[in-house]
Amino acid sequence: MARRAERALERQLAYQQQKAAAVRGREDEYVARMLRKSSEVRAKLEAVRPVQDDARVLEVGSGAHGLIFYFGGSNGVGVDPLADHYAAMFPWQKRVKTIAAAGEDLPFEDGSFDIVLCDNVIDHAHNPSKILSEIARVLAPGGLMYFTVNVHHPFYHYAASAHAAWRALGVPLEITPFADHTVHLTLPAARGLLRELPFAIISQRDTIQDVRRQSGLEKPRHAGDRLKRLFFKNALFEVIAVRQDNP
Repeated sequence: MARRAERALERQLAYQQQKAAAVRGREDEYVARMLRKSSEVRAKLEAVRPVQDDARVLEVGSGAHGLIFYFGGSNGVGVDPLADHYAAMFPWQKRVKTIAAAGEDLPFEDGSFDIVLCDNVIDHAHNPSKILSEIARVLAPGGLMYFTVNVHHPFYHYAASAHAAWRALGVPLEITPFADHTVHLTLPAARGLLRELPFAIISQRDTIQDVRRQSGLEKPRHAGDRLKRLFFKNALFEVIAVRQDNP
């Protein structure tokens, strides 16, 4: 898993380096999309309770275009293993403090944040369950978590496991979706990651039926699209939760 995580980071950095060149002169388009998404997430959290301007907000896996950059407020922090690279590539990174660190080992004291965001990150990482444990640790009791991850039909879990096995044996066949992720989670597996942690779930949803419906409407471009008609892929699992006091 560790080597897969390293490879996923390598591929992500190369992709974002190419993207940085494409962004030049089109920054306003990207900012508008980022602002819209961040505003939508903030509105979902504010439906639970007001978000104060001085709320301590952390995004785990802030990436190149994370939620934190246009979330608002005065105490935002982004953490990402590639943060130092992104700070030199994208102008909006200067809007908040970013720290180069892994989500599995967050450099903060217990209960340091009022809100933690983690948007489609853990399936690219070395240890998804450890990241969620760290989120629970640094989130103050009563604090809010916004969490998403893509979930897939079990077919992709087994295919990803096979891909990892032949790569471990040195077979030089790398399939892009499996090289960019360390795991392809099913919906029960994603829910299971949260089960033993001190979170009270406020809301959760998934887009599996929407993805199935859309796959049936789209004209297949290649074999991967045909597979999606049978086995859904990249459905969103979204959770808003409150950090409970430790028992």
